[in-house]
Amino acid sequence: MDASFDAQRDAGAGAGPAIPAADTPAFEILAPQSQRLPLVLASPHSGNAYSAAFLASSRLDARALRKSEDCFVDEIFAFAPGFGVPLIRALFPRAYLDVNREAYELDPEMFADPLPAYVNTRSPRVAAGLGTIARVVANGEDIYRGKLRFAEALDRVSRCYTPYHNALRQLVDDTRDAFGHALLIDCHSMPSASTAASGKSGGRGGNHPEIVLGDCYGNACAPAVIDAAEEFLRGLGYAVSRNNPYAGGYTTRHYGRPRQGIHALQIEIARDLYMDEAALTRLPYLNVLARHMTELVDTLGLLPPHGLGPR
Repeated sequence: MDASFDAQRDAGAGAGPAIPAADTPAFEILAPQSQRLPLVLASPHSGNAYSAAFLASSRLDARALRKSEDCFVDEIFAFAPGFGVPLIRALFPRAYLDVNREAYELDPEMFADPLPAYVNTRSPRVAAGLGTIARVVANGEDIYRGKLRFAEALDRVSRCYTPYHNALRQLVDDTRDAFGHALLIDCHSMPSASTAASGKSGGRGGNHPEIVLGDCYGNACAPAVIDAAEEFLRGLGYAVSRNNPYAGGYTTRHYGRPRQGIHALQIEIARDLYMDEAALTRLPYLNVLARHMTELVDTLGLLPPHGLGPR
């Protein structure tokens, strides 16, 4: 990239994200010198490398597009390599391409040409405007000035989606081969307003869940995984919800195969815990949260393999 991750991070929201060169990689793997725990962490929505071509195609400015980001989530989990756990993070923004979807969940109304029959045009994500290529940002504003060509979707999937998932699959498979099982933690953040509607009571002065754990209603990981995560987080005083309002996206559903020794758990963290959602800046609690997530990863990584069967 023509600007380091640290430089982009420290720039915050002030001048908008850096504009990358055309050959910007799609993702980065922060790998430990040696893997100590049978975990893989993924941050698919914290990328903030907005290309000049993408910004030119959008009717929104960079700040508005950033409303779809899981801002700073990769920072919260950046301890992983030093702790013996690999972390993969997408560098492209979610508004450009969402790897937590099927490869082709697309809204036909966004495209000037007909879509092939293999495209999923009827998923709930597409209906909400949040397919693989989103029609809207998180607050519902349309992203694009005009219609796209399907060739653009093919290009984004080829350059970003496929390499990201190939790398993630390799990390998961290598972990299972080395340890006998693997736990993939898909790391996200959620707007505080989205969880306030669930009616849950919060812990640190809020009225909504602070952390939502998603295991696709028990299908993506052994019960011991989500049980241990909830117990640990509640012990720290967090208001925790299971599968409401987020049960897990494509990554959790696709990779979670408990009977094959691969467990997947989605973690959603309320943004008002660690950032100013309007200014897109960090709050001091981000450092505390990062420490707690370190302890959570260690707790999950030390779960005994014999306890990772069905309930």
